Amino acid sequence: MKLGLLQVMQNWHKDLDDYQTWQYEIGMALEADRLGFDSLWCVEHHFEAYGMCGDNMQYLSYLAGLTKNIRLVPGAVILPWNDPLRVIEKMAMLEYVAPGRVALGVGRGLSRKEYRGMRQDMNESRERFDEAIEMILRGLDTGIAENDGAFYRQPRVEIRPRPRKGYRDSLFCVAMSPDSQMAAARCGATMMTFIQHAIENHVPGIEAWREEFAKHNPGRAVPAPKLTDVTLCHEDPEEAERLAHQYIGAHFSSVMEHYDFAGDHFKDTKGYEAYQQGADLIKAAGLDGARTAYINAQNWGTPEQIIEKYRERQRIVGDFEPLIVLSYAGMPDDVARNSLRLFGEKVIPAISKMQLEPAGV
Repeated sequence: MKLGLLQVMQNWHKDLDDYQTWQYEIGMALEADRLGFDSLWCVEHHFEAYGMCGDNMQYLSYLAGLTKNIRLVPGAVILPWNDPLRVIEKMAMLEYVAPGRVALGVGRGLSRKEYRGMRQDMNESRERFDEAIEMILRGLDTGIAENDGAFYRQPRVEIRPRPRKGYRDSLFCVAMSPDSQMAAARCGATMMTFIQHAIENHVPGIEAWREEFAKHNPGRAVPAPKLTDVTLCHEDPEEAERLAHQYIGAHFSSVMEHYDFAGDHFKDTKGYEAYQQGADLIKAAGLDGARTAYINAQNWGTPEQIIEKYRERQRIVGDFEPLIVLSYAGMPDDVARNSLRLFGEKVIPAISKMQLEPAGV
């Protein structure tokens, strides 16, 4: 089992300016490389303190020269907001500055505020994603970008510097809804999802993706899905619980605000109907109840408690790989850095030796 760090680049309710926040996050990335994290991921978000990285491929290109071993993954490039030609070029260049250490993460986005700012219609997101991903994968395979589709009319051009590799075997897709799970499987992508509720509730979606992946990718082993927690690690269990409820709870509030889960717009947006069901469940449970359930679903605690929860998840879902968010929601830097240190020193050595057990709820 390999552990990755996902950076969300938040300056949400922090007493730092944006430059200070970025310098702190760069320091976290360098420390993750030193501590032996397998991979470093960074989100793409726009226009708000919720996430301040408008170009994660550019950010990872900078980190390529500062890190030694860690795998660099945009997590994720939101395809409807990016020209597929530019994604091909940037990923080809990223491989040149970090050879052998690059993978590609993609998604289609969920925030209507970001869609509005990017001048895109959310109702077209699935069609744009499906057309863009095939053009991007083909371009990275062949070094030629061309397309004649409904959304992207690309005359045939050669990519220089030439792509050193394709990404069909190192492709990840954010898959939070049944629609996205099936899309990930069809394009041969490893499913990456954020833990939102009890792990048992995630099993049907993971299994559906596994079955669809096997159907569309004969001869390929089904990869281990990436399960992402907003997490916190502390030596003292009572302090870990206090900090988790304070900061993971605040992060839940930031998610609700950024994606406007209190609204009803998802039901009228093509391809996002499943999110309205989630929003309705939150309303039914009430914000306090939903926040508590969200906190309890994440993996936090002492190193020993976190390791045991990973074992429990493995028994329930089978093979998976954890991805963690450690800095968020105005958390003080020393709290996040302590979590990072404990993961590196105590959690990574334990889970790297973890043996796969048969899944079964």
